Amino acid sequence: MNKPIRRVSIFCLVLVLALMIRVNWVQGVQADSLANHPKNLRTKFDRYAYPRGNIVVAGGQPVTKSDFVNGYRYKYKRAWVDGPMWAPVTGYSSQAFDTSQLEKLEDGILSGSDSRLFFRNTLDMLTGKEKQGGDVVTTLSPKAQKAGFDGLGDKKGAVVALDPRTGAILALVSTPSYDPGSFAGTGDADSKAWNALQADANKPMLNRALRETYPPGSTFKLVTAAAAFESGKYQNVTDVTDTPAKYLLPGTNTELKNASANEPCANATVQDAMDLSCNTVFGKIGAEVGGDKLRAQAEKFGFNNDQVDVPIRAAESTFPTGSKPDGTAMDAIGQHDTRATPLQMAMVAAAIANDGRLMQPYMVDEERAANLTTISKHTERQLGQAVTPSTAQKLQQLMESVVANGTGTKAQIKGLKVGGKTGTAQHGVDNKGLPFAWFMSYAKADDGRSVAVAVVVEDGSNERDEISGGGLAAPIAKAVMQAALER
Repeated sequence: MNKPIRRVSIFCLVLVLALMIRVNWVQGVQADSLANHPKNLRTKFDRYAYPRGNIVVAGGQPVTKSDFVNGYRYKYKRAWVDGPMWAPVTGYSSQAFDTSQLEKLEDGILSGSDSRLFFRNTLDMLTGKEKQGGDVVTTLSPKAQKAGFDGLGDKKGAVVALDPRTGAILALVSTPSYDPGSFAGTGDADSKAWNALQADANKPMLNRALRETYPPGSTFKLVTAAAAFESGKYQNVTDVTDTPAKYLLPGTNTELKNASANEPCANATVQDAMDLSCNTVFGKIGAEVGGDKLRAQAEKFGFNNDQVDVPIRAAESTFPTGSKPDGTAMDAIGQHDTRATPLQMAMVAAAIANDGRLMQPYMVDEERAANLTTISKHTERQLGQAVTPSTAQKLQQLMESVVANGTGTKAQIKGLKVGGKTGTAQHGVDNKGLPFAWFMSYAKADDGRSVAVAVVVEDGSNERDEISGGGLAAPIAKAVMQAALER
């Protein structure tokens, strides 16, 4: 072979080797990044080329479906059953605007692209069966969800219900809500619906149950009481507090007032102070226990944790660091810089009801293939021991007394043991915003079943004097607890 031909041959061989290396690099190394690239429309088209799996609630009821539309690029479109009620749980799956929440986090199972479904998909391909996504089975109770959604109605707010023994989420409601089916496609109507939701000042697409934090108001007094018992400051719920009729915030001339000047909060017992929701008593307890111990107790209940995934990540509930004594007194009654999600306050109620054991909250119980084969099953996990069983029992006494004798009487349920705590949280510049109405509670049946609930109502009334946790939020919590424990 002459020299020029040999050079050309070597050059061609190098080109072939370079091509082989490039092809293997693309297929082996860049495959995932290219498949998931935002501009790779084939992935999006493929997602809706066959029926998407369903999100299923307790009892086997699917709350999603796939409608056959036989479009040019999309063969199927996502649809929902009672979309606004379930949107805070499912999120949306839109051909034009991507996915969110469970639809996004569980997309691999729902779309059938999860590697754990490879064998099933291969078998279907060989047998000529149409590819189909798997199902995601949640812990949500349809009855409890509907009770919370109907209870909030046209009010702005949220409801969370948990099984204290397992951490299973039984209800997750956020209002105002939206219909994910209104923008599931790619047409002009879908774009208009999406743009209207983005412009809505009421933020219907905000998941208030998980992603919004509020001052918890007087519901936080249970955390303050827990710190008082755990630190040894008080031993029993009948212990008398050394509380003056007028309490000045430490280091200031500012008087901390109670909801009513006529409330007998001076030297009240811990139980009477909780029944009446005395700001003076628990503000003073907080200042005396101190910010460090209060914060440590709050963190045992789940505050200051930015890794709470259910599997949707919840916003971090916070108890502040570095407050001055007067600020600590306000932190102790759920004001100042204390912030909590409805999920967090449901976790507090659940831990108290569960004798101090705080369980990891979760809403996905099972992932399964289209043929109902189980792919994964949730394992219950304890996050920690928020308080000792002894302290938990004292807190239960306090909560049950609030419902029997105090500000939470509207949550009483015949045949169930109910404990609760009301809260009316001030907010806004100089506290000029309409207060938030809170109620956190639990209910126990004789057969051992239980449920913990937190309700927040943002705008229950146009009149400040008509806003109270006992009046607005407690009846909603009652309905949810009844629905959750109904046979």
